[in-house]
Amino acid sequence: MTAYALAHVRSVELCPDIVEYLERIQATMDPFGGHFAFHGGQKDVVEGSWDGDMILIEFPDLEAVWAWWASPEYQEIKHLRTDHMVADIVLFERLAEGYQVGETAAKLKTLL
Repeated sequence: MTAYALAHVRSVELCPDIVEYLERIQATMDPFGGHFAFHGGQKDVVEGSWDGDMILIEFPDLEAVWAWWASPEYQEIKHLRTDHMVADIVLFERLAEGYQVGETAAKLKTLL
C-alpha cells in the first residue's frame, strides 16, 4: 500500500549544502521507487496557519519508505539537509482502499 514521507519545513538556510542535497536525493530514492508528489509548490492555507513549506515523497509501500530512510545512501547526504533545515518529518502509509470515516466515528461514539 502506498506510503509517504511528509516534511513540514519550518526554516531553511539556502546554501551550497542544500543545493547538493537536492542534486543527490533523487538517486537515493530511485532504488526504492520514491518520487516527489509535492515539493514546496503553491498551497492555499484555508484554515489556521502554515508557516514554512511542505514536501511529500511517495513510495510504493511502508517498507520501501523505511528502507530508503535507513539506507546508507540517504544517511550519507542527510546531514546536508539537517545542518541547514528545521523540519518535522513523518513516515506513514495511506489508508486502506474503501476506508469509511463513519466507521471511525462509530467506534469513537462507543467511547463517549
